[in-house]
Amino acid sequence: MPSPLAEAREKLARANRIIANEGVLDAFGHVSMRHPTNPERYLLSYSRSPELVQADDIFEFTLDSEPIKTPAQRLYGERVIHGEIYKARPDVNAVCHHHASSILPFCISGMELKPVYHLGATLGSAAPFWDSRDEFGDTNLIVREPHQAVSLARALGPHWLVLMRRHGATVAGHDLEELVFRTIYTARNAALQIQAHGLGHVSPLTPGETELAGPYNLQPGPVARAFEYWSVRLDKAEGSWPQRKAAARSAGRAAPKRSAARRTKRRR
Repeated sequence: MPSPLAEAREKLARANRIIANEGVLDAFGHVSMRHPTNPERYLLSYSRSPELVQADDIFEFTLDSEPIKTPAQRLYGERVIHGEIYKARPDVNAVCHHHASSILPFCISGMELKPVYHLGATLGSAAPFWDSRDEFGDTNLIVREPHQAVSLARALGPHWLVLMRRHGATVAGHDLEELVFRTIYTARNAALQIQAHGLGHVSPLTPGETELAGPYNLQPGPVARAFEYWSVRLDKAEGSWPQRKAAARSAGRAAPKRSAARRTKRRR
């Protein structure tokens, strides 16, 4: 049986590739998750484009964003974003930082990102802005210093997405599957809001609709359905779908036999 850590590494690597395959992550950006058995650590790849990340690329970090074992590879300069959010938010167990093209117009213009359709409600009641200029003046816009990441985590506050002026977005989730769901659908919500502006009118969800639709969409059923869909799309893109499909069929054929054996044993 694989260890919880090995399973977490595999899941995290696939999450990186899924979000990239869905067009939210490109050459840059990164996805992390809290360590499955030690909440004082988190898991993150070394500095690779998310579409390329594999389980063996994942390293352990302290919440101060120091690697447990120093790798030979270069690390993400902005890993402090993840560590400081995990410190500030014990309820957060996964984080994604991205620069999706649908999100950037909001980061550049300062226009408020609002939930405009039911799946967009996963962004929550508000998407606060964080502007590095407010505290740090002119910078290279890369969040490399812990005090900058502390400021970003403060701006995120109790919310699930923070827009970073002229930079991108950082998204949080209770778990990795929820994070993937929220990251993809908030980026799509942004694209739809921009398209609706082109028609001349935007009718966002009411606060009540957002409060009802967000938790509904984040139930295990909808999240699992979407995650399975994205996983198959990834397998097809990577050319591994035939093998996974065959393995799933084999597992499905074996499952009833085990169930029948258990039923026989109970009857005895």
